[in-house]
This record gives sequence, structure tokens and C-alpha cells, in this order.
Amino acid sequence: MPRNGGASPPTCRSPGHLDEAERRLLKKQCEAFLAAKQFSGAAGFAIDDGVRIAIALQACLPALHLGLSGYRDFVEIVVYPDRFVAPRKQVDEAGVVHEYDDELAGEAMQGGPVVLSWPDADPAAGHVGYNVVIHEFVHKLDMLDGAPDGAPPLLAGMRERWARTMTETYEDFCVRVDRIEAAIPRHVDPESAAADAWYDRLPLDPYAATDPGEFFAVTAETFFTAPQALARAYPALYALFRDYFRQDPLTGAPGLIPR
Repeated sequence: MPRNGGASPPTCRSPGHLDEAERRLLKKQCEAFLAAKQFSGAAGFAIDDGVRIAIALQACLPALHLGLSGYRDFVEIVVYPDRFVAPRKQVDEAGVVHEYDDELAGEAMQGGPVVLSWPDADPAAGHVGYNVVIHEFVHKLDMLDGAPDGAPPLLAGMRERWARTMTETYEDFCVRVDRIEAAIPRHVDPESAAADAWYDRLPLDPYAATDPGEFFAVTAETFFTAPQALARAYPALYALFRDYFRQDPLTGAPGLIPR
């Protein structure tokens, strides 16, 4: 699913909430990930070890205690030097076909590659509450049992809690987005930067309201990169992710930190 948020980049170290054993595990998983995956540069982008390592660290973080088997359905990771354009076709309720170009920061294809924009994937960019690599690789975890629907494969004991918590928080967030959009004056284009002052009142990127699959990906990246914001807005969802990922980013510095 897509996400619409020359010199070698700096190396990265592990997130601060991991203990020493988890850091060793993350390093081991990154090595296995790098050995199993193929990186390709698109539109002239040059792949080097810094790019591979930075992406591997971010991709392996959500899978740290879940295992890399969640990424078994693909081999290639394609990296662009900037955001890329994908052609889209949509049929409306009247049966009319609409074709348009979509500018993307990342995309995970079911059974296919993960595509990333390097300016969005580069941890040195200092994105807060935003991580396109985690976002797209969480989609891959979600796709393990079919199309991304916000419900990855779960142990039987967690399914009811997952369904209840995700449904309640997704519906609440959609209501919040509707209220914000209703408050935007008619002379302000809701798709323009001028509307940011209204959308900034939301606890999450409004893209999370797209569908349950995108809600899972956006809230998961927020869990790792801005855990305080997620725990404050939706404490039950934060606790659910803490148990699912078996990590607690609130115990240390969140996110991948450039050296």
C-alpha cells in the first residue's frame, strides 16, 4: 500500500528503548535481512552500504520479536532519489473511470517489492512521528494473511482484543478527522498546505483515516517514533501494540537516531 507524508548517509544506532540483548538481536536480524534482500536504485539513485543499513535497521525494528518470516513474500527493495509517481485508475459509484498520477513516499506491494523515497526513508532527515520504512514494512506484516486490513496474523488470545481496540480507535479517529474537515473554511483547500493548521490538531497524520490498513501502518510508525503522542491519544491502542510488538518505546528514546 502506498504512503502519500551523492554522499553516504550517516550510520544509525539502535533505538534507546532496547536493552543490550535486543540490540544484539536487532543487529543479527539486520545482517540476515541484508543477506536475503536485494536493493535496487531507481532513477539514477546510487545504493551504498549506508542506505542498506539505514533501511534494514528501520525495517527490522517492528519485526524484532515477530521474526523476519513476515518479510518472506518479497526480495527486492527499490529506492528512489525523491518521491515517485504511480499511475492510478479508480471507478466511481457511477461507473466512471478516473485516471490520475499519485506522488508517493513509499509503497508495499502484495507479493512484490517495497518501494521507498530516500529523502523520506533517511533517518538523518529527522522526521518526527513519521517513518515511511516502518509504515511500509508494517503493511508487509499485515499482508501475511491477505490484503492489508489492519489485522495481521495474531495468536488466538489477542484477536478479540485487537479487533475491539482497533475498531474503536479507528472509528474515533475518523470522527475527529470529519470534525476537523468540517471546521476548515470553504475558501481553504483541504488538500493544500493552508489546511495544515487544522489537521495539526489531530493526534495522528490524517492519512490514518484512509482505511483500517493505513490506520494500522500510521499508528504503528507513531508507536515507534512518537510514542508519547500515541499513548496520550489512545492509551489502549498503545498497550495493544506494546504487547503485539513486545516492545515499549516509552522506556527510552524513540526512533532510529543518527550518529
